[in-house]
Amino acid sequence: MKIKTMKKLAALLCALALLLLAACGGTTAKPDDNGDDGITTYKVGICNLVYDASLVQIAENIESELAKLGEENNVKFEISYDVCNLDASVLNQIVSNFIADDVDLMVGITTMVATSMQAATEDNGIPVVFSAVSDPVGSQIVDSLEAPGANITGTSDYLDTNAVMNLIFAADPDADNIALLYNIGEDSSTTPIAAAKEYLTNKGVAYKEYTGTTTDEVSQAVQALIADGVDAVFTPTDNTIMTAELAIYEALAEAKIPHYTGADSFALNGAFLGYGVDYANLGRETAQMVCEILVNGADPAELPVRTFDNGTATINTETCEAIGYDYDELVKIFEPYCTKVQPIQTAENF
Repeated sequence: MKIKTMKKLAALLCALALLLLAACGGTTAKPDDNGDDGITTYKVGICNLVYDASLVQIAENIESELAKLGEENNVKFEISYDVCNLDASVLNQIVSNFIADDVDLMVGITTMVATSMQAATEDNGIPVVFSAVSDPVGSQIVDSLEAPGANITGTSDYLDTNAVMNLIFAADPDADNIALLYNIGEDSSTTPIAAAKEYLTNKGVAYKEYTGTTTDEVSQAVQALIADGVDAVFTPTDNTIMTAELAIYEALAEAKIPHYTGADSFALNGAFLGYGVDYANLGRETAQMVCEILVNGADPAELPVRTFDNGTATINTETCEAIGYDYDELVKIFEPYCTKVQPIQTAENF
């Protein structure tokens, strides 16, 4: 009897020890945990429109910020990244692949990508966070900036066109012939081009539109505006012109025509001046919104679209010199119209 009693007691003690170990040493994982370490993994599909300096900078900062936020929140963001290169059929396939891969959230960089994701997620409810959509309301992506109203929200690189126009005439008060260079098919150009026309009309200054959908067409448009003897060129946050900038900036500089644009990346690629948002910060803020939705449970329909100060003018000092302007003098001239003026030199990417 004593032996049997001791065996029973030993078995009870062993069972109790196992229960205690399980209670003290176990890890708690969320239902959607995909790993063996107890850390929740969120699958994020990111699609970019094209390879250009601004958009690549956004994507890189989204990824680096998500890595940082993952460590801070003890989660993982598993990222699938792709680029459609302006091809609608490729874009639709990328979005379909994200859905098939059961991503938790999609990030669409630019209006075209965000619109495709919006259409593809109307029924399945996958959250979408856009980045660098210049006119989210005008593009009918959201109901309003304050209350997007559906499964989509994000960050906007809205451009204050009048501010850029003010810079043109601050540098050259006698300018009387302005070129508007853009891709007529890009939604991001529609509103700022309309604003530029209104500004110039009210000022009594002549303008002419020059458009292109490829780098070759943009180069031809630039040759045409040079032949027409324009005083300055304005381009909003247009990805087609951004992609073509390295192919056109030298011709404009040689012709002494300043190119005023809607992002600092244009200036990095040779344009005389870029005015607009900090695209690195835009990427980081986009990642913050991804984290708010996936980790903190924020509702995209109620998460306001984020817009940013457009007060930084970036001047390409090499192009500035080639045109015949003095950088230090321009800084003084532009100061009343900007929160900051900064220099940059030509490079192919950030």
